[in-house]
Amino acid sequence: MAEKCEISVKKRTEYEGIIMEITQGTRFDTLGLSPEIMRALEKKGYALSTPIQAGCIPPMLDWQDVTAKAPTGTGKTFAFGIPIIEHVDTDSDQVQAVILAPTRELAMQITAEMRELAQFKPGIRLVCLYGGQPIGKQIDALKKRPQIVIATPGRLGDHLKRRTVRIDQAQTAVLDEADRMLDMGFIHDVTKLLDQMKNRKNLGLFSATISREVMDIAWVYQRDAVEITVQADEENKPDILQYRLELTMNEKVDAVERILNLEQFDRVMIFCNTKGNTERVTKLLQMRGVDAQCIHGDIPQEKREKVMARFRRGELRVFVATDVAARGIDVDDVDAVFNYDVPDENEYYVHRIGRTGRAKRHGVAYTFVTDYPGLVRLNDIAKHTRNQIQPVKFDENGRLVPAEAR
Repeated sequence: MAEKCEISVKKRTEYEGIIMEITQGTRFDTLGLSPEIMRALEKKGYALSTPIQAGCIPPMLDWQDVTAKAPTGTGKTFAFGIPIIEHVDTDSDQVQAVILAPTRELAMQITAEMRELAQFKPGIRLVCLYGGQPIGKQIDALKKRPQIVIATPGRLGDHLKRRTVRIDQAQTAVLDEADRMLDMGFIHDVTKLLDQMKNRKNLGLFSATISREVMDIAWVYQRDAVEITVQADEENKPDILQYRLELTMNEKVDAVERILNLEQFDRVMIFCNTKGNTERVTKLLQMRGVDAQCIHGDIPQEKREKVMARFRRGELRVFVATDVAARGIDVDDVDAVFNYDVPDENEYYVHRIGRTGRAKRHGVAYTFVTDYPGLVRLNDIAKHTRNQIQPVKFDENGRLVPAEAR
């Protein structure tokens, strides 16, 4: 959280919108929020907003379109969730807000946070719609006439085809993790859904990166949008030590185990590029007595939810996942991140290591490199993301020491 906010504002001629670069937050009690929302924030111990909340809440309360670029873990859910809950007419049984998320995990995470925000506002009803859950159960929930729908695009589309929900009266639409959603091929689903919201007053696009696809959506569906970019100042940048180890494929699991034993981390995330690797790494760690579980797209939803709940509660030491499956796992006190595979995209690296070093804690990220193309890829990531990744190796005593860069 931050104390002082420096905002540069200038007119953007193409949209006649406003561009804001925000480095720090503000007090929630200066934002004109309802007593019920303030009570929910006070219960969580929040007096100061994050920068993204300071930038988004006022324009969204005024029904303005917003395009917000901010890293993972910056409080985006409250940034759009607070205005949505403030706008809900509890006497109406129409869907008034639609929040789209790329994965079921993120949809569930958003729903949990929205319920916390709405707990002191009686009459607000929410529903979460995602694949992998029996559709009949969701139809029963929709019969209770929720005003807020949180959904993955595919499952919301399924319900619209069945005519079990209507969104034509929705006033607010939000695309969370918009870049990832469009990268995953949901652009046609998303545009079809937006086209059905004939009475929409505002659209919020929230993304870690503003890709060409996100800009296209903004161009077609937004008017005079406020553009908000959160720039972390030096004081509030995550404190993450970043290391790379050059290993053979057969040495990688041993390296994870040695580092876990050496550093005594309580909570760790391991990222793999493939579903097969998540399974293999998890089984090998379990054989060594490490408390590890994994999630990926082929694991049944019920099991995935149980694994994620254990990790959030601090009951699971090692959580192994692919990039997509881990979206929505928002835990502030991850001690270390392991890039078991060098990520395919620069932004994946940023998302991965951003899981640690939050809330002014120290974090550590280890990336394993097994071949020269992987080394070239990691050097390119370091260059374009402006991260310092130090080469290290194990010495004869099993401790990590600096290695020669190449």
